[in-house]
Amino acid sequence: MPEQKSHASAAPVTYASVYRRSVEDPEGFWLEAASAIDWIESPTRALDASSAPLYRWFPDGRMNTAANCLDRHVEAGHGERTAIIYDSAVLGTVEHISYAELTDRVARFAGVLRDQGVGAGDRVVIYLPMTPEAHVAMLACARVGAVHSVVFGGFAAKELAVRIDDARPRAIVTSSGGIEPSRRVEYLPAVAEAVDLAEHTVGAVIVRHREGFQTSLQDMPGDGRAGVGNPETSGQGTSWLDWDEAVSRAEPVEPVAVAATDPLYILYTSGTTGAPKGVVRDHGGHAVALAWTMANIYDVGPGQTMFTASDVGWVVGHSYIVYAPLLVGATTVLYEGKPVGTPDAGAFWRVAAQHGVRSLFTAPTALRAIRKMDPEGALAAEYDLSGLRTLFAAGERLDPETQGWIGELLGVPVVDNWWQTETGWPIGANPVGLQSLPIKTGSCTAPSPGYAVRILDGAGQPVEDGMEGNIALRLPLPPGTLTTLWGDDQRYVDSYLSAFEGHYATGDSGLIDEDGYLFVMGRTDDVINVAGHRLSTGALEQALATHPAVAECAVIGLADALKGQRAAGYVVLKSGVSVDGEAGLAALQDELRAAVRSTVGAVADFRQVAVVEALPKTRSGKILRKTMRQMADGEPYTVPSTIEDRSVLDALEPVLRTTG
Repeated sequence: MPEQKSHASAAPVTYASVYRRSVEDPEGFWLEAASAIDWIESPTRALDASSAPLYRWFPDGRMNTAANCLDRHVEAGHGERTAIIYDSAVLGTVEHISYAELTDRVARFAGVLRDQGVGAGDRVVIYLPMTPEAHVAMLACARVGAVHSVVFGGFAAKELAVRIDDARPRAIVTSSGGIEPSRRVEYLPAVAEAVDLAEHTVGAVIVRHREGFQTSLQDMPGDGRAGVGNPETSGQGTSWLDWDEAVSRAEPVEPVAVAATDPLYILYTSGTTGAPKGVVRDHGGHAVALAWTMANIYDVGPGQTMFTASDVGWVVGHSYIVYAPLLVGATTVLYEGKPVGTPDAGAFWRVAAQHGVRSLFTAPTALRAIRKMDPEGALAAEYDLSGLRTLFAAGERLDPETQGWIGELLGVPVVDNWWQTETGWPIGANPVGLQSLPIKTGSCTAPSPGYAVRILDGAGQPVEDGMEGNIALRLPLPPGTLTTLWGDDQRYVDSYLSAFEGHYATGDSGLIDEDGYLFVMGRTDDVINVAGHRLSTGALEQALATHPAVAECAVIGLADALKGQRAAGYVVLKSGVSVDGEAGLAALQDELRAAVRSTVGAVADFRQVAVVEALPKTRSGKILRKTMRQMADGEPYTVPSTIEDRSVLDALEPVLRTTG
């Protein structure tokens, strides 16, 4: 990519110069970036450190996120531009929604919320499938200044109730259900049960009707209707409303001014136990940071199309299905389907070709699923992908084997992103919109401007280049990151800011090499100690993944009386690959052991490896390594509420017990 020229001088704008300024002069850097959004009252300063370590960005600014995503584009004459392409692979339908139409839908649903008494600062829980109503509900909350908390549609009633009691919403927005490739998931019974279980009384439940579901609004408790669950207690004090009827009666609402520091949303992190951990994102910092990333990291601008194959229940969906594309006037693809099975492993390529996708963003686990079903990538050849510029991956470590395979198949840069629910946007990425840097396989490239990344030892001291340690971020964190945990500032400090003074502890281990490239090896919990040798399970998995028969794998550290821990590997084979009896299995296991020995060395003492049908994952694709280890070691364990398919873990348990 040609170097961009600065407006202020003839000096080229490079990643190095931008990064240096962002960490040396964050005040000036982010105040300048703030000009990319529309302010009702423009901020005169960027950073408020008066309550450190609880920093605030743009403390004197006032704006509205929904207006920045919608109204300003319509007012600029772009109302006919497509805002959302709703592509439902499970229904076989496609809908194009313009900025003008989306603005109207949001304004009217904001009127529904206002009619139910929802105003600035009130919370709304959103429990919806991947349909346009998710965008509408989230943006309508932002329009009236309410705080939304999206919970995965289909989430267990008990877990939904816990979040209701923590967020204490005035309303819940839901749907008849979600559609999976092989089943339909009824939402209303779970919502009714959660309302019943929760101590907090929800004022209203607004239901969007979908055809083909057994439970309807008429079956819900309250207003004299027969209930599901306990009819004597369920829904007491709660009104159940039909979305369409409520919208037909509502008047559209204009966006209200909110402080940049006011909360926009609460997003509960996956796998929480006990009291839920609600990450809080603000309005101003969030809008500024996401708009900056679209131009500088993802290289997507007005009228261009971004396909983020995630779910609105995850932070990736919040940031890059909903908010970021709309903030810059781009088109976002809302995909209701799977990477495989709707109908085949060419689903993503069909969407990218049909809708002229410039930037495709997905999880490594989706790429591995595609590779497992279509190892040669034959289905990609059926589509014209000439418009695709970059493929981005995040959510789980992108192993070099998968990165190399998909890069060769598509012929475009494959960019690993590393970030967290807490940060809201990439900590490490290749800033292809600013300056496309050479890709190093296994690295997420470089720290993103705004993040002062440090590699620290256990005592909080910096390590040498190339040495692995704890990845920490020097405070203050940039805009768009979490401002606190919902209702508990002290828990935020204790959970993230207490391990290393003046730093945010990411909980991940990694290194920065001599070229400044960041390598994330995995959670610090995934570093195992074999006879005094500290080994990254990520490095062991990388070695296993080089075997041509392996689709994906996981390595965990098991308790060992002699060596402290020993490594155990679990591999899933590619579709069509099989082993011939016990002799074939033994030969494959020997080859896998040899791959680890040749790559990591004899110090790994890697002996145990099992072939399994599938690996247990969360809905974002993270492998449940900790739960696997606890099972194998016979320790008490709690299955995370975000598990994708409990039956996979149940099927794996006997294997884990045997190897433990």
